[in-house]
Amino acid sequence: MTLPEAPHPPEENGDPQGEIPEVEFPETTDLPDDFTPLIRPEDLSSPSRARRRRARRTLLVPGADARALLLDDLARRAFPAYDFFLFAIFSGILLGAGYLLDSHAMLLLGLLLAPLLTPWVGLSLAAVTGGWRFFLQTLASLLIAVLLVFLPSALVGLLGRVFLPLPLFSADIHAHLWWPDLLIVIAGALLLALAFVRGERRPLLPSIMLAYGFFLPAASAGFGLGIGAANLWPDGILVFLTYLALATLTGMIGLAVMRFKPLNFTGYFLPVLVGLVCAAALAIFTGLAGWIISRSGTPEPLYTSTPLGLASPTRGLPPSATPGAPTRTFTLSPSETPSATPTGIPTPAYAVIAASTGGGAIVRSEPAFGDVLTTLLNGTLVQVFPEIEMVGTIPWVRIRTENGLEGWVLQSVLAAATPAPTRTSTLTLTPTP
Repeated sequence: MTLPEAPHPPEENGDPQGEIPEVEFPETTDLPDDFTPLIRPEDLSSPSRARRRRARRTLLVPGADARALLLDDLARRAFPAYDFFLFAIFSGILLGAGYLLDSHAMLLLGLLLAPLLTPWVGLSLAAVTGGWRFFLQTLASLLIAVLLVFLPSALVGLLGRVFLPLPLFSADIHAHLWWPDLLIVIAGALLLALAFVRGERRPLLPSIMLAYGFFLPAASAGFGLGIGAANLWPDGILVFLTYLALATLTGMIGLAVMRFKPLNFTGYFLPVLVGLVCAAALAIFTGLAGWIISRSGTPEPLYTSTPLGLASPTRGLPPSATPGAPTRTFTLSPSETPSATPTGIPTPAYAVIAASTGGGAIVRSEPAFGDVLTTLLNGTLVQVFPEIEMVGTIPWVRIRTENGLEGWVLQSVLAAATPAPTRTSTLTLTPTP
């Protein structure tokens, strides 16, 4: 079986082999008036959006032109809108209610509703690049947002006076400095600055970590001012200022590593000034300055005095006898015969901290509104004294902790029944001639 031969292409223009003739294209093309090109001529002279997006995604800013475009984009995104302040009000209400109810779930909801802290990124960016005007604008925006968290919490605390006394355990925790909270603020500041520079529109997790350090102490201070707890109102503000200084200093260092810097030599005055103020605030509010001063002073000698009240001449060595001085020698000789006499001493009463909310109890110097001495976690064993004072209809009990600290707690936070006192026999030495 043979296949049929393929037909030859028809001859065109007398060409026996059917070759395609060459075509000459015109140098200019006539386009209709309503034609829109895919790439505009002005796009060829300016950086494209894709190029700007790649520049934002890089960790290090590539050049001066891209850095200028990136700074302009970051400045627009960092400036707050009206919803920033609206969410700050809602967050303050929920945080105040969380302190009133001593509810961790309510506090978490208030943090989730907190606004995105883009003004703080603008604050750090302006500080490290030397932009005075933008620095003052973003600082004012951030302080207004904190004030909008402070005032609703104070109003909730004012309404909470009806339910006094309250344990206020959560509010007291966030009105003090803690090492884990310092680490959370540092991590949140670094992650938020990096995510913002890389072009993420809503970096929620780093913003919540930073709001944990900013809004919780501010709400605790407002709640304490409203409810009348003297230990919460000033302490919470100082804790907020400490976290703000720490976050700003951390953000400036992170942005400086990303090659953000002032455009001229005079612009270095602002970052140096802000860095010194933040470092001084951290040293003062954390007590680091006092610790350094105390360590730099003259240490006390190991042996300061003898039993006779004489100063020891040599540091680190026990006092020695003066050469040539007479030495007294005492000889013990039995002269009396002790006899045992039983005496009755009641056994101390003990209880365990078992608060139904908050995870612990607050120990105060006086019932109800005394100064906060410490906080005890659930399960802590304490000694209970018989003194009980009524504040309204709420009983308060005086206790002693394991380290000897005495104070007052609510009777409702003490668990385990007090054992009945028993009598024990002790030896009393009675001299017999």
